[in-house]
Amino acid sequence: MLRAPLVAALLIGWALPAAAVDCDRTEYEGRSYTICQVDAGQEDLALFLNDASGAPYGSFKAVREALAQDGRDLAFAMNAGMYHEDRSPVGLYRENGKEARAVVSNPGPGNFGMLPNGVFCFGPGRAEVIETLAFNARPEGDCANATQSGPMLVIDGELHPRFLVDSTSRYIRNGVGTSEDGTTAWFAMSDLPVTFHEFGSLFRDRLGVRQALYFDGNVSRLYAPQIGRSDLGVRMGPIVGVVVPAGE
Repeated sequence: MLRAPLVAALLIGWALPAAAVDCDRTEYEGRSYTICQVDAGQEDLALFLNDASGAPYGSFKAVREALAQDGRDLAFAMNAGMYHEDRSPVGLYRENGKEARAVVSNPGPGNFGMLPNGVFCFGPGRAEVIETLAFNARPEGDCANATQSGPMLVIDGELHPRFLVDSTSRYIRNGVGTSEDGTTAWFAMSDLPVTFHEFGSLFRDRLGVRQALYFDGNVSRLYAPQIGRSDLGVRMGPIVGVVVPAGE
């Protein structure tokens, strides 16, 4: 993918991170998406939920302000999982080895409970999307950072069995897919409302991933300074981002 022109970032006064993340818009089957590709083997992926006082961050701005105190910044960020009204995670949430909420394996209401759902899991040098029951079968503590959401978009190269080609349910949707070797993560968001089938097909057929996870559709937000984007809206729960030294 080609990078957005440098002038676009200069016009809004943001410095571009060095090659930490590659974000661009792409067309697939007549629909527009924004895709950010992250080298999970090299970049510093992180999850954000609560600040030092225990209050939810809720916004990209709040995360950036907290990172700035340590001389760091965001190269990219996206909402990363469903949450309750108080912005606590609906499912598993683990940040730097500390678990704030346990995994939820049972079916339930809404998109989260549309099994199979899954977990976005990452640690040093690797990122994976794992179906929830497969995640539960792994050794405890196998994943230092994890956020659960649902449904899975792609499972072992196949679309979720409940996705309908002729569905009329359309939302702006976002999610993540990972390469088989765990070194690349693709974070995607539709630019206009799409169905689950259309969104899952983007990951399976355009990006070629065998595992992909839905993050949300009512709340889809993206921070991508490379393309001059910092979405506003309702306050968020879990956030995933790439952290870089300030000024890069």
